[in-house]
Amino acid sequence: MTLAQVHVRKNELTHARLVEMPVGDLADGAIRLKVESFSVTANNITYAVVGDGFGYWNFFPPTSDEEGLGIVPMWGHAVVIESNCAEIAVGERVYGYLPMGTQFDAVPGNVSATSFSDMTDYRQPMSPVYNNYNRLAADPEHDPAREKERMIYGPLFKTGFVIDYFMRSEIWFGAEAVILTSASSKTALGLANVAKQNSPDIKRIGLTSPGNVDFTESTGLYDEVHTYDAIGHLPIRPSVSVDFAGNAEVLGKLHHHFTDNLKYSCLVGATHIEARSSMGGGAGNLPGPPPTLFFAPDHFVSFFKEHGAAEGGVMVAKTWHAFLEAVDGTVSIETLKGLDAARTTYLEMIGGTINPAKGIVVEP
Repeated sequence: MTLAQVHVRKNELTHARLVEMPVGDLADGAIRLKVESFSVTANNITYAVVGDGFGYWNFFPPTSDEEGLGIVPMWGHAVVIESNCAEIAVGERVYGYLPMGTQFDAVPGNVSATSFSDMTDYRQPMSPVYNNYNRLAADPEHDPAREKERMIYGPLFKTGFVIDYFMRSEIWFGAEAVILTSASSKTALGLANVAKQNSPDIKRIGLTSPGNVDFTESTGLYDEVHTYDAIGHLPIRPSVSVDFAGNAEVLGKLHHHFTDNLKYSCLVGATHIEARSSMGGGAGNLPGPPPTLFFAPDHFVSFFKEHGAAEGGVMVAKTWHAFLEAVDGTVSIETLKGLDAARTTYLEMIGGTINPAKGIVVEP
């Protein structure tokens, strides 16, 4: 038996190659999962761009002797094809964090009827959010008819949910508006929708590239949509910014235009490779508040500690279902076959050539 993986050069993210190799014996207590499907979104580009700083490269070490390579994590579905764990049977399907590859091994722990954690040693330093796998047979979030939507929107929507929750807990820092860069991205759409539901008094301003204006406006989730060139003409009002694009020039324009009227500067994602500079120390020289990185998994851990799994789950589910209704029909879902399609889509995503009105699902 062989497995295939897409290996990305960490210091040259546009270098991605398909690699095949033999599979070794399964360890005691471990399970082997075949990757059934995953989505490729701007979120995966963020994992690659900030991979070293947040440990994203550490979840799935590539099976290669060559230094400097990594595997970009994906969200999707997998099925157990071999098991040395008495609590997990062959044929069981799960949803969670997957490699851009055809299969992987996990060591189940904290097993319950609805989920388990991968206890592989090298994954333990990272957030437990990424190590959790939902067992679909008893997963209350699972809807067989919405599996593709869950892969495309689920993790991104939850990031938007917890950003809104954080902002509301801070009374939006006294702001009247929230400015979202990369407004056509699915994470930004998630935040815009949750803010529309839970914070209707906060004006939602979307910034995007000229080619994405029509799509972004068509979602109906923003009060205003502007191109990045219009930043210098935006009305000066107390605002917070949520930067999903990771573009240093755009972030600088926002800070220089709003200065002290920018009440909070939140750095979330990095859909452009230029993000490396905006995530660095130079951002501290900007006028207004210091740009602050937002790590959603840590905020979710705090959220569930405060509300508990049951109450917190109900809060998320309520807004999730409303979000699905709001975006229904705005994005067409295309299913691609083969792992090389994932590699190609990843490269197109990095190059910014993917239409935001399209959701990509790959069945490797």
